Amino acid sequence: MVSNGIATARERLSREVLAGGALDLADREGIEAVTIRRLAQEHQVTPMALYWHFTDKDAVLDGIAERIYASVVLPEPSNGPWDDQLREVLLALLAAIRPHPLAADLLAPRVMKSEAGLVLAERVIGMLRGAGFSAPHASQTASFLLCSIITLVTSEPGKHSALTGEAQEQDDRGKRARLASLSPKLFPNLLESTPYFLACDDEDEYFARGMDFLVEGTRGIRPL
Repeated sequence: MVSNGIATARERLSREVLAGGALDLADREGIEAVTIRRLAQEHQVTPMALYWHFTDKDAVLDGIAERIYASVVLPEPSNGPWDDQLREVLLALLAAIRPHPLAADLLAPRVMKSEAGLVLAERVIGMLRGAGFSAPHASQTASFLLCSIITLVTSEPGKHSALTGEAQEQDDRGKRARLASLSPKLFPNLLESTPYFLACDDEDEYFARGMDFLVEGTRGIRPL
């Protein structure tokens, strides 16, 4: 028999609420911090109360990915050029992933595990098929684009570490020291680029260039 406390927790904690809490935790401390026990503590319930929705940590991670995919606001289909439509869809995906860099690596292997992920994949593959890509090349290109958007977010210089305060400052000092120790004769270009490895001075330009790279690259490999 289920205790009244667990029954009440079930009523109060929906799958959506728990997935949102797990995502908030991942945003603050990284995926490693997300466990059934920690999530239960965050919601002031026993771990048993969470098993009604999530059987283990992997199921919680599925829930986080599902929540991010569900936040993608896809543009309405149009009769515009396929590459313009592709850019709009990729921008919508980027807007959904960008606030969650510490959880972004969950997305690629879980795109087929939620309705929202399936809708996104169908939309992108459909556009690529309409542009002349074969079925295998469309699916491969769609997968490449998703992984590239994720990498664009997770690799933004100077961002998205779970470290905070003195730990982050110490890590930054270590990176600067390693780069500064390079030989100017052997690595002049790396030394010149040191500031740009450590910080992004214009985030909008960084993401715009990345998006141009992806769309122009896709256009460039389109079958003639």
